[in-house]
Amino acid sequence: MAGTRQGNANPTGGRDNPVSLAFRPIRTAFWGVAAVSFVINILMLTGPVFMLQVYDRVLASGSVPTLVVIGILAVVLYFFYGVLEGVRARILSRLGQRIDARLSSIVYTVSNSLPVRLGKQAARMRPVQDLDVVRQFLSGPGPAAIFDIPWLPFYLGIVFLFHPILGVLGLAGAVIIIILIGLNELMSRGPSEEAAGQAGRRSAEVEIGQRNSEVVTAMGMQDALTSKWEAQNSDYLSTQRRASDRTGMFGTAIKTIRFILQSAILGVGAWLAIQQEITPGVMIAASIMISRALAPIEQAVAQWRGFIASRQAIRRLHKVLTLSEADPEIMDLPLPVKSLSVENVFCGPFGETMPFVQNVSLSLEAGDGLGIIGPSGSGKSTFARALVGASPALKGVIRYDGAELGQWPGSKRGEFIGYLPQDLQLFDGTIAENIARFRDGASPDMIIEAAKLADVHDMIVGLPEGYNTVIGRSGRLLSAGQRQRITLARALYGNPFLVVLDEPNSNLDAVGESALANAIKSMREKGSIVVVIAHRPSAIATVDKVLCLKDGKMAGFGPKEEVLKQVVQPVQRVAGIGPGR
Repeated sequence: MAGTRQGNANPTGGRDNPVSLAFRPIRTAFWGVAAVSFVINILMLTGPVFMLQVYDRVLASGSVPTLVVIGILAVVLYFFYGVLEGVRARILSRLGQRIDARLSSIVYTVSNSLPVRLGKQAARMRPVQDLDVVRQFLSGPGPAAIFDIPWLPFYLGIVFLFHPILGVLGLAGAVIIIILIGLNELMSRGPSEEAAGQAGRRSAEVEIGQRNSEVVTAMGMQDALTSKWEAQNSDYLSTQRRASDRTGMFGTAIKTIRFILQSAILGVGAWLAIQQEITPGVMIAASIMISRALAPIEQAVAQWRGFIASRQAIRRLHKVLTLSEADPEIMDLPLPVKSLSVENVFCGPFGETMPFVQNVSLSLEAGDGLGIIGPSGSGKSTFARALVGASPALKGVIRYDGAELGQWPGSKRGEFIGYLPQDLQLFDGTIAENIARFRDGASPDMIIEAAKLADVHDMIVGLPEGYNTVIGRSGRLLSAGQRQRITLARALYGNPFLVVLDEPNSNLDAVGESALANAIKSMREKGSIVVVIAHRPSAIATVDKVLCLKDGKMAGFGPKEEVLKQVVQPVQRVAGIGPGR
């Protein structure tokens, strides 16, 4: 039965964001941290009370047994304090890891799909790194300081009980520090956000350089790219320095004020003691109490950059995870086996809203082979991505056995779609894992069948570890032709109903092209629809239909001989090389 995804509506009318859903179950744990913080702050009275007793009771009476008893009691209380501090740190660490565990898979999924959904805008987004920032902050000392800050009025209240003048002095210092914290927030927010954006761009530059290292080395581009990197890095360091200087300035100011306040408390306390309005023990206890009250604020300021970075990371995750709408619960449809129809489809490059390919309509039956031809930039690859759902159609529909692609969940689409992109993409893993698309429990027979269809089986078994050979990142241990044939085997794995091959012979020799032709013929005989995008005629030798695109529009579609006669021969006559001349 068809169903809908469950979730509570948020204020904007949408469903709960995955970030909110991840934090919701651990709210109880945060209350637990608050309870532990309550006990910790009560135990922190041990120091002031101990000093009060030493100065006012032990020194006045000269009683060593009293000193021993209160000393043992203080040690026991400090022991419990240490245990609870450790417990709180462990709880916060595990909360950070739990948030990571709840979001890591969806963040990784969205991260992989960002280039397809947003195009060039995705280059600045690093959701996995944002999740790391959130986890690291939750696992660090920052949250503990935040839980301790609300106890400031409690400590000030005790100091007021000691003497109103001491309380007013402590309150004045606390107000000044709180004002500095507010200024720190206002003045550090902009540079911190700018630095985070520049950090994402730096990471993108590093990834691009690694991915294109062969081109960089072969064409002597390293010096130019290094100069570009230095300029970009200089801007980043300047922004980081600005943010760090501002946070450091306020942190130093707060620390200085705390030291002055402690000394002021001691000085005023000494004067009050001389006036016999308080005892020396109260003077020392008040100084310790003020120090304890302001210590969490100082620590929070020290962690302020991490707090701001975490808050900004959560905001970015909220935004980017709105793209992660899960597949609704839908009735399982049988896999398509009959037809593919394209009805008035408009589509464009990744992340673009303006269509480049316009008003394409065609119909294919099981066993058909379609060749897509046209000049460079005519929209062939864009249309191919729309066929396999990598770039959704902006207008019109693409139907498989009468159903739109969205009626199958993403995990099911791989069972009837095979795709070989123009940019050969392999993953770090074994050859067998790459061919099997990293599916658990993949059948060795199906892997070998796909490899034989792509005529790459003999090459694979000739390697020292055969199908268990780890090909490394992007498959750089293999030649371009070997990578192309392995990606072809991956596209053919499982005998999918639709196979889309974008420039499948760009790196193949004559033997490889012959194997490609045989693979296309075999897949068609098995009832697959094979779509081939090519500039070289040999790639479409085994198809029976041709679609010609020009400037994003259909210039011809139909049986291969008719379309080639209609489109290619007039061009040849104009060029003076055809039979019509």
